[in-house]
Amino acid sequence: MERARGALYEFHQLSGHADLTLIEAISGLEDAGHPGIAANIPEELYGRNVLDGRWTFQIVEEYDELYYRPFVEVDEEVRRRLTDGMRHVHEARMKARERARAAIRQASRRLARISPITNRPTHTTA
Repeated sequence: MERARGALYEFHQLSGHADLTLIEAISGLEDAGHPGIAANIPEELYGRNVLDGRWTFQIVEEYDELYYRPFVEVDEEVRRRLTDGMRHVHEARMKARERARAAIRQASRRLARISPITNRPTHTTA
C-alpha cells in the first residue's frame, strides 16, 4: 500500500514537472521565432486535467481520503490490539536475533585467539 501511494505521488510530481517543462518549451518556441506555434500549445496542453475534472493533486487527495487513511486506521487498530501498538515487530525480533548471533561469533573469535597453553590471548607482532 505504501509503495502504491508512493507511485501515485511520483505520478503527481512527474506530471507537474511535465507541465513546468512545457512552459519552458513554449518560451523556447517563442524565443526561436515561432510565436504562432507557441500560442496554440497552452490552449491544448497546459493545465489540462489528467482525469475528468481533476488534476493530479486532487487524485492524490481522493486516494488518501478514500483508501489510504482508512487503511492506516485499521492497521493501527489491529496493531494496537495485537502488539500494544508496536510497529515492525518482526523486524525488531530479527534484529535481536542477528545481534545475538553476531555476539556469539565475536565471542567465538576471541576464544579462538586464547592460547590453550597459557590461557591468555595470543599476540601477533607485525
